[in-house]
Amino acid sequence: MTLPPDLQWFKSTASSAQGGCLEVAWLPDGRVALRDNEDLTNPPLVVTAHVWRCFIDGAEKGEFTPPA
Repeated sequence: MTLPPDLQWFKSTASSAQGGCLEVAWLPDGRVALRDNEDLTNPPLVVTAHVWRCFIDGAEKGEFTPPA
């Protein structure tokens, strides 16, 4: 999949200058693109807006906390 070259990518303010963050871009068709800013050679993951909302909901509820 080819993404528009003029996408505006957003990242968390918790990201350091050395990278280490997931970046998000909103596609014109409503889907969401995600990329790891430590390795921009990897292709972005593109999901529907519904999948993105489900992920955010789960993250806010702490459902993705790694095991101790």
